[in-house]
Amino acid sequence: MELGVFSLTDIYPGSPDTAASRIDDIISYGILAEQYGLDVFGIGEHHKRAFAVSSPAVVHAAIARATSKITLTTTATVLSVLDPVRVYQDFATLDLVSHGRAEIIAGRSAFAEPFALFGENIALVDDLYAEKLDLLLRLRNENRVTWTGRFRPPLQDAAPNPQPLGPLPVWVAVGGTPASAQRAGRLGLPMALGWIGGTIGHAKRLVNLYRTAGRDAGHPDEQLTVGITSHFYAGETSEQALHDFYPHYHRYLSPETNGGRGWHVDRPTMTSLAARRGALMVGGPTQVAEKILDLHAELGVNRFLGQVDLGGMPQEMVRDSIQRFGEIVAPAVRHALTREQEPQPA
Repeated sequence: MELGVFSLTDIYPGSPDTAASRIDDIISYGILAEQYGLDVFGIGEHHKRAFAVSSPAVVHAAIARATSKITLTTTATVLSVLDPVRVYQDFATLDLVSHGRAEIIAGRSAFAEPFALFGENIALVDDLYAEKLDLLLRLRNENRVTWTGRFRPPLQDAAPNPQPLGPLPVWVAVGGTPASAQRAGRLGLPMALGWIGGTIGHAKRLVNLYRTAGRDAGHPDEQLTVGITSHFYAGETSEQALHDFYPHYHRYLSPETNGGRGWHVDRPTMTSLAARRGALMVGGPTQVAEKILDLHAELGVNRFLGQVDLGGMPQEMVRDSIQRFGEIVAPAVRHALTREQEPQPA
């Protein structure tokens, strides 16, 4: 099971943070994640000034030159508004810079702003995404591409450069939309499920839809890979973690931070979400490890990524959380999974 962390690169309003300082922080977190033995580091893509990063490939290139093992992914690439040829070239280049560690998680976007910025019609988001994902996969899978679509000029025997070291991994980002989970399954692509509310039961329904669609399309079970992303903080103890995390979580979700969108979450609601079967991955190392193992046992999850720096969390708090994840939580999870695989005495 792969374990990692990611940043959506938010800049808390009123904080001293700038895009420059946040990017410096995020690069340091990616390097730290590898130093503490995590498998994956993700960076979100946003196109408004409340976030620091609009080009994850560029920031990941900086991390790539200071690391050697960690997978560098996106959470997620806003494919609906981008040119798949340019996306492919950017991440093929990152793959060469990182010596084969680049990955794309392709999403539709949860925000309206990118559609206005890039001149795309948000009412056509599903059609845009489906067509652009098709072209991205064609570029990945074929040496030369001849292609015609609705939303960009056709390609005739196109050969984008450079070529990555191997086929670029492409995941499908899924929120709470059943159709998105089914599409990922039909295509036989890995699914990255954003799980930010409810219980394991809510996530299980989407995972089952994904796997059923994949099997119906003829894809083998081992190809139907599932990753879960969630808000995350590993504290010294569960009580300390909840106490320290709450102000940042409340701030991150509040309408004042999100231009009128969002909601006010109270402490009891957060505590409920952080309970054993809840979506919030916040607690002491033992509790976080138990919840990750629950995801593996009940959903067959292959990867977990925790959103590690949200709502203006201070650097020291983020760094401590990454350290606990890498030094305590990850070894506990890996040890438990290794024991599961050991043959039992007759």
